[in-house]
Amino acid sequence: MKIAILSGKGGTGKTLVSVNLAKALDTAHYIDCDIEEPNGHLFFKPLIDKKHDISVKKPLVDHDKCTACRKCVEVCRFNALALIGGKIKVFDDICHSCGACSILCPEKAITEIDKVIGYVQEGMADNVKASSGFMNVGVANGIPLIKSLLKNASKDLDVVIDCPPGSACSVMESIQEADYCVLVAEPSIFGAHNLEMVYDLVKLFNKKHGVVLNKSLTGDNPSAELCHKHQIPIIGDIPFEKRIAEMNSNGDIIIDKDDHYKQLFYEILLKIKEEVQL
Repeated sequence: MKIAILSGKGGTGKTLVSVNLAKALDTAHYIDCDIEEPNGHLFFKPLIDKKHDISVKKPLVDHDKCTACRKCVEVCRFNALALIGGKIKVFDDICHSCGACSILCPEKAITEIDKVIGYVQEGMADNVKASSGFMNVGVANGIPLIKSLLKNASKDLDVVIDCPPGSACSVMESIQEADYCVLVAEPSIFGAHNLEMVYDLVKLFNKKHGVVLNKSLTGDNPSAELCHKHQIPIIGDIPFEKRIAEMNSNGDIIIDKDDHYKQLFYEILLKIKEEVQL
């Protein structure tokens, strides 16, 4: 079973839900795909036994061979090459490493070189295998990191995927193989807006899904109202309590510290398993 945890923005409680669900499973593989700000390892504190760089191919132009024919510029769908002052200029940040320019260059003036965009690491923490991706500062596209993480997802363990926030391409990549998507939402108008954003995404991908309401208070809850409006199942309700905030800020996994919260996450996990089996 692969469970993806999403939220429309950062700070909603996505990692809180992810690490506690992973720990609630008998054994699990936690994968932190929030590659710009990964923090799951701060909770699990795994003993790292694997770490390697992730590279992508980028074009390198030999200007002595180049005749400025512009075929590379014309074939690039992402406008990552331009002819400027009689020379081909490569814009790395928007290059998608497709290799078309090097294949079509009639003078063989374009080769490909490896560019490191970040690294992934893996280790064990009790019953949880924890993997995280770390994107280098200034890198525009971290999807190759996410692909590497998910390619190595365990075949023998349940997998919990801590997705990037929002609904961009990196999130789409993270949920492709998920059996179930958990949408984490805050009780505010802003929270409801972002919940609707990721709700539209999981519907587009035709994924089974449910909502965990985090930081819940008595009174109006726009996110809960949105769930009722669209008949989105609410599979959990985490109260807005100081003790949760303290444990979370200390890097504690709360089900290890409090039996009440342990039962809460076990009930969420049970509902997910029931939905996956339908």
